[in-house]
Amino acid sequence: MADTQQETPQQDDHTAPVEAWDAIADRYDEHVAPGEAELALAALQLAGLQAGDSFLDVAAGPGGLSLPAARLGATVLATDWSPRMIERFNERAKAEGLDAVGQVMDCHALDLADDSYDVTGSLFGVMLVPDQAKALREMVRVTKPGGRVLLIAYGDVAEFEAFHVFLSAIQAVVPEFEGPPEDEPMLEFQVADPEVLRQRLTDAGLADVTVDTSHQERITVQSGQQLWDWTVGSNPIPAMLVADLTDEQRDDILRVLDGMLRERANGHGAAVLSAPLNIGVGTKPGA
Repeated sequence: MADTQQETPQQDDHTAPVEAWDAIADRYDEHVAPGEAELALAALQLAGLQAGDSFLDVAAGPGGLSLPAARLGATVLATDWSPRMIERFNERAKAEGLDAVGQVMDCHALDLADDSYDVTGSLFGVMLVPDQAKALREMVRVTKPGGRVLLIAYGDVAEFEAFHVFLSAIQAVVPEFEGPPEDEPMLEFQVADPEVLRQRLTDAGLADVTVDTSHQERITVQSGQQLWDWTVGSNPIPAMLVADLTDEQRDDILRVLDGMLRERANGHGAAVLSAPLNIGVGTKPGA
């Protein structure tokens, strides 16, 4: 494997530098990754992962997809361009005694041989990169003929409840806050249209592509602080959006979020916010 400096892409290839991903790694591991286990298992089942398969996780973060794959009995390599994300993954894999290892690697240029993995996947990782077509071609390249490629991404932003609750609370405190530009959708929603995802997987070289839209991510939160931590820990973009807020504004936003979540919980202690998912799976031809 090449050294980290060679693997790290230029900043203009990403919406945030590697340092921004390192900065949220601990928060992601604590507040975001634990809630991904259920949907990760559903996606791995759709991809047909079996015990004994070799599995590659691309843009893996701290292992929301690759740790469940290893627990199912796969031999796992998790890759991410953030050293801190990989450090957190390796800590968890070692603690559980899993057949899994993490390596720092850029998803646009995987330092791996062709035709190496039975299943290659990405959960909320490759959905975020600007040159997604290139990353998908790399995922297909390193997958064995007859193997499967899996991509999990968010669906329609209009139905992403946590995102809208978070923005509404900010705008209640800071009315002039505009949020992300409407004419340039955030990268995490670039394949929100299932047909766009289907076409990108097909263009990457996959056959028999299916896109499952029946699953949702369910985010359970009991306080405004929990929703704040989940949102700004999920990727650097929300953190950049709120970077200019004052401490007083942030405290007021947390109080507004507390009230909104209590109302949604309706006396049940925790509010559950859902987000639609697109789970795309395709097969590499040539087996």
